[in-house]
Amino acid sequence: MADSSSAAPHHIAIVMDGNGRWATRRFLPRLAGHRQGVESLRRCARACVERGVGVLTVFAFSSENWNRPADEVSGLMDLLAKALAREVPQLHKDGVRLHFVGEKAGLSDSVREGLAQAEAVTAQNTRLVLNVCFNYGGRWDIAQAAASLVQRGEPITEQGLNAAMSLAHVPDPDLLIRTGGEMRISNFLLWQCAYSELYFSECLWPEFDEAALDAAIAAYAGRERRFGKTSAQVRKAS
Repeated sequence: MADSSSAAPHHIAIVMDGNGRWATRRFLPRLAGHRQGVESLRRCARACVERGVGVLTVFAFSSENWNRPADEVSGLMDLLAKALAREVPQLHKDGVRLHFVGEKAGLSDSVREGLAQAEAVTAQNTRLVLNVCFNYGGRWDIAQAAASLVQRGEPITEQGLNAAMSLAHVPDPDLLIRTGGEMRISNFLLWQCAYSELYFSECLWPEFDEAALDAAIAAYAGRERRFGKTSAQVRKAS
């Protein structure tokens, strides 16, 4: 393992893209790619723990993904239920705290219960916060935050919106990774990634391994994060 712990960002967000293409290239059904993607997520979460990353946020199912073929959507829901039953005990053992972020109204009762149970079981863990964005969209997130402020009779301010966002329990991502070769963020964490470093990998998500993660972390470590300041100001502050 590369020694990237000193350079590791605190919060990494990932658009896990390329599961379907990985399967298609192997003449497999698309759902086989999603199954392999679960294996990659397990591997990535463990690697983040080893590298000292504090928060990992992944885009598992977007609000737009409901427009995919019905059999694929149904298969994804079934895969989620099975993955929860299989993966949560090990994640709990590894010290991972699970949060499921997104609109839960469209999910079945059994899926919602599974998500709530996984969150409850892992609630006291501290080694890694794993946010799984499921039925999530960045525009939805901003809209629900604004709506919650209005409902409480509070003014819509930047500080208020930030506190009402669905990821208010963690700092904003330092590094946003997208796999699969596409160069867009696809309605993911629009508010939270205002100053995130972006990294695009040609790896399809099922192929994204520890070496690929280390390459992303190394690229991040070589960048200067100015947050609107000049390079001279940043160097002086450090």
